[in-house]
Amino acid sequence: MNVEPRDKSLGQIDQWYDQTTRAATLGLIVMLALATAKFLGGYWGHSLALLSDSLHSLGDAIASAMIVVSLHWSRRPADREHPYGHSRIESIAASNIALLLMVSSGWIVWEAIHTWSVDRERPHAYALFIAVASVGVNEVLYRYSAAIANRTGSQALKASAWDQRLDVLGSLIVVVGVVVARFGGERWHAIDHLAALGVAGIIAWAAGGLYWTSIQELMDRQAPPEVLDQIRQLALAVPGVAGVDKLRVRKAGIEYLVDIHIEVPPAMSIAEAHRLGHAVKDHLIAQVVAVKDVLGHVEPAPGV
Repeated sequence: MNVEPRDKSLGQIDQWYDQTTRAATLGLIVMLALATAKFLGGYWGHSLALLSDSLHSLGDAIASAMIVVSLHWSRRPADREHPYGHSRIESIAASNIALLLMVSSGWIVWEAIHTWSVDRERPHAYALFIAVASVGVNEVLYRYSAAIANRTGSQALKASAWDQRLDVLGSLIVVVGVVVARFGGERWHAIDHLAALGVAGIIAWAAGGLYWTSIQELMDRQAPPEVLDQIRQLALAVPGVAGVDKLRVRKAGIEYLVDIHIEVPPAMSIAEAHRLGHAVKDHLIAQVVAVKDVLGHVEPAPGV
């Protein structure tokens, strides 16, 4: 059996971490710039919808910052207190980001309702320009982040990417709200508040999905069926393996931890079974880049 060297997969993992970190850092810079532009445009341009959208962008910037920090922390090697490594920090960061987004959504709802009857000036033209520009910037950033997230399997970056796609929808809502409020006259000023409530709903929906996904990872949810099938077939391809009795795969950041019970002929010696178990582990780590570690158990195959 030709087993590819482990250094190849470990090097690929390092590349994935680097790519994910670059994408998150770019998201941090862009979101901070958008948050500042939207806040100034919303405040001086008299648009509550754009002001609310600035809070969404600020939340995205904080999320990107947490991803950068968590990725740096998760690359630390295993130690005595953390024998499985530190990669779970990414899921913890994602759950905290979700809670932060939920709080910001609640603030937007309160502000929109609290100021519903307050007379406001018509939004300025530059508020509309900022909202339109935000649509294009967020769409480009989404496509870049989503491509990296799909390549690396980073759940936090994938959630951040989809939040950027929701930013596109939120900005479109803001565009409609600003246009109607600006050109429809004073009787249409409530549209700006409705647009702000629409942005709040988008934030709450994104936060709920992100929180659910991150909690599932922290609860060691089983990996997707396609990942299980790939690992099972690779284990069965190792000469000497008669079957796979149990297989549990849990996600830790952008990597997977595998627990597998392989079946071997009952007449096989302990030493041979031990070598076979290590061969299966090396084969899985070499062939599946995302597999960080494999805990194997050997059992006698029934009826062999």
